[in-house]
Amino acid sequence: MSDRLLILFAPGAGAPSTSAWMKAWTKRLSELGTAVPFDYPYMREGRKAPDPLPRLIAAHREAAAKAVAAKGGTLVFAGKSMGSRVGCHASLEEPNVAALVCFGYPLKGAGKKQAIRDEVLLALRTPILFVQGTRDPLCPLDMLESVRAKMKAPSTLHVVSGGDHSLNVSAAALKAAGETQAQSDARVLAAVREFLTKVPG
Repeated sequence: MSDRLLILFAPGAGAPSTSAWMKAWTKRLSELGTAVPFDYPYMREGRKAPDPLPRLIAAHREAAAKAVAAKGGTLVFAGKSMGSRVGCHASLEEPNVAALVCFGYPLKGAGKKQAIRDEVLLALRTPILFVQGTRDPLCPLDMLESVRAKMKAPSTLHVVSGGDHSLNVSAAALKAAGETQAQSDARVLAAVREFLTKVPG
C-alpha cells in the first residue's frame, strides 16, 4: 500500500500545514503512503479569512496536479475540517481521486440554527471515511448518520469517543477508557489504514 498511495493532505481553516496537529498527522499518514500537505492561497498570503469556495477548489486541484506530477501513485484526498470539505468538492472534478479521508468534517457551522452542508456529500461517488469526535459541535453524529443514509457514495465512520473537532479526547474520557491520546490516535490511524486497503489501484 505504501508504494502506491499518494495522500494529498489539506488543513483546516484556522491553521497552516505547519501546525503541530497537521505535522503530527502528516507523519502518521506517511506510514500509509506518500503524504503531501499543502496550504490554500489565503494562508500562504497571511490572510485570516478563507478564500471563496471556487478558489479553494481550484487551489486544491492545482496542489493535486503538482503532487501527482512529482510523486505519482493512487490519489487520495485527506483533510481536516474545511480541508476535508473542499477535498470533497474537488473530487467531483477529479475523476482520478480514489478515496476521501475526512478528519472532523464540518457538516454545519457553529450555532444551533446553522444549515446542514450536505449537498456535496450527496453528490459524491468516491468512497469516503469520516473520522468524527463525539464532542464535535460542527458534526453531530445523529445528523451525519442521517446524511450517510442518503449518500450514494460508499461511506465509513470511525467515531472518536470523547473527541472534539480536532479529535482530541477529553481528560475525563481518557481516564474512563484507561487510555492515552496517543492510543486514541493510533486507533484512528488503524481505521484509516483499514479503509485505504480497500481502495482499488
